[in-house]
Amino acid sequence: MSSQNIYILGIESSCDDTAASVIHNGKILSNVVANQKIHEEFGGVVPELASRAHQQNIVPVVHQALKKANITKEQLNAVAFTRGPGLMGSLLVGTSFAKSLAYGLNIPLIDVNHMQAHILAHFIDEEGFKKPPFPFLAMTISGGHTQIVKVEDYFKMTVIGETIDDAVGEAFDKSGKILGLGYPAGPEIDKRAKLGNPKAFQFTKPKVDGLNFSFSGFKTAILYFIQREVKANPNFIEENLNDICASIQYTIIGILIDKLKLASKQTGIKHIAIGGGVSANSGIRQALKNGEQKFGWTTYVPKFEFTTDNAAMIAIVGYLKYLEGDFAEQDVMASARLKI
Repeated sequence: MSSQNIYILGIESSCDDTAASVIHNGKILSNVVANQKIHEEFGGVVPELASRAHQQNIVPVVHQALKKANITKEQLNAVAFTRGPGLMGSLLVGTSFAKSLAYGLNIPLIDVNHMQAHILAHFIDEEGFKKPPFPFLAMTISGGHTQIVKVEDYFKMTVIGETIDDAVGEAFDKSGKILGLGYPAGPEIDKRAKLGNPKAFQFTKPKVDGLNFSFSGFKTAILYFIQREVKANPNFIEENLNDICASIQYTIIGILIDKLKLASKQTGIKHIAIGGGVSANSGIRQALKNGEQKFGWTTYVPKFEFTTDNAAMIAIVGYLKYLEGDFAEQDVMASARLKI
């Protein structure tokens, strides 16, 4: 099958990035993302503004993806799109566009689960990046998700641990907001953490049974800690910002790695892959590398551009589903709470 010339267009619109990508037999030819800067002044994504921006961005983004891939839309074999999970208004824009395009070109339509796509991004043919063998453990960490998934095959996945409240990306963003950093705060905390002492301040790790996570209590602990210290010294944040960031990041990474250690022990699986926006964090990448020496893991981190929300990961799932002949009907509906 793979000897054929298969071109798939992937469309991603689950949150605030409008993205399109063309894949040819597993190799990415283009990966175009339009970011929505409009949300920065609100300190978080505003769903209504996000869906409007998608409507403006989707045609130019798809046009650019085809142009960069140097193909015409008539050469496409199928259109893959994010069906969920995500913001309903945003998903609807991508879903209806994908349906219309596939219908107009009379080619198959392929629906993709956003969370599966973060995991399957590891199977994009990319020089210098190895693909995990089955079975492996995948940790997806982003603004909206924190999950540990046991992956036995491309489409045989089981969630074995997840957050019972907030996602890890939210813990970074909310901590950053308390410290007066911009949105999203993750990259800024990461940058400052490199300059600070990770053991300057102690934060307790939430006690959660099994492989599940919880970050809401952690966020509250940071808030109370900062309020208390600022009361005693109004310049506390300015004087200690790098140390505070380093300590917050150190604690969050500790929480993630502890659960991964437990998951690896329980399943006996030592191949560990990460995905999702927060996997761009340099501290997490380093902690995983250390796990190779400490716990005998083999770790897999996708190329930077395939970690945050992007359409290349939607395109690779589209390609894998195309090979299996797994297509969607025209009446397929977007689903904000789609499960793996």
